Amino acid sequence: MDKKTIATPGFTQDIIDELKKVSWPSKKTTTRLTLVVVLISLIIGIYVGIIDVLLAKGLDIVMKFR
Repeated sequence: MDKKTIATPGFTQDIIDELKKVSWPSKKTTTRLTLVVVLISLIIGIYVGIIDVLLAKGLDIVMKFR
């Protein structure tokens, strides 16, 4: 095995110690921010869908004149 892939004995404990220092968001904050992400994704999806339909209709009109 390559020496670069072998974890040192204290490496795992260092990771656990660092994760204990992390300021984790509350359940309420996580839920609220998740809802914001979902809503923004839906809005952008609808926007892109409308543009796609308009461009497809425009292309159909252009192709009829050809």
